[in-house]
Amino acid sequence: MQGASRSALAESREVLSRALEQGTDRSQLGEELLRVAGVIGGNAVLRRSLADPSREAQPKVDLINRLFAGRVSDEALHVASTVASRRWAAEGDLTATLESFGVESILAHAEAAGRLSQVEDELFRFGRIVDGTGELRSALTDRRAPAAAKARVVKSLLGDRSAPETVRLAELAATHRSTRFDHAVEGYLTIAARRQEQLTATVTTAVPLTAQQFERLTAALGAHYDRAVRVNAVVDPQVVGGIRVDIGDEVIDGTILSRLDEARRRMTS
Repeated sequence: MQGASRSALAESREVLSRALEQGTDRSQLGEELLRVAGVIGGNAVLRRSLADPSREAQPKVDLINRLFAGRVSDEALHVASTVASRRWAAEGDLTATLESFGVESILAHAEAAGRLSQVEDELFRFGRIVDGTGELRSALTDRRAPAAAKARVVKSLLGDRSAPETVRLAELAATHRSTRFDHAVEGYLTIAARRQEQLTATVTTAVPLTAQQFERLTAALGAHYDRAVRVNAVVDPQVVGGIRVDIGDEVIDGTILSRLDEARRRMTS
């Protein structure tokens, strides 16, 4: 997000945080914010009207109230009105913020129930399964497939075996109108990590790490970044040996495959 949108996001987040701290039904708040985002995102005229930086804030708030008062809770209406009243650098930023707030509210519900780490782990693993299974990936990413059919696929795979928030967010990622499944899941995991005030590292090795290696690596990354680091381990025989760490925007690639690729580039340059 550009400067104006970053400021708008920070101001809006304060309102969301207060709503989540006041005993609000977090799951309901999340669903309502997602519903508001869906209505705005699906109507180009409404989206442009609310995101127009030349319009004053009050007419935008009035428009949100006319559309959603009595249809969503007071807390959701207040958050949505706050988001709409801010100035956004791009119209897509407004809808994206409402969606992210909806997801964060659902994750906050999981957090209150003591299963946020479970949801984070299940989402990551399901994303890897989808990425590694061609037929499943096609079923969940085919834009021509009905959303209801994709939701049924998710429920059949996760169902009662996963936390309800995992199932809901997997459905949301699979049926998102504009974001790829893997990108959506990655965004949800980022929100989950932020709620736990930790970084998330994806560690790729040719063979599984032992428990001792996993603990040592987690401790080393935590010491290096001076904060808690959650490690998601991925096994990929194609890396041959060594280790690759993706954390935030940083990539630490010490795999044999990367060194072979570098040697090839030097030989052909």
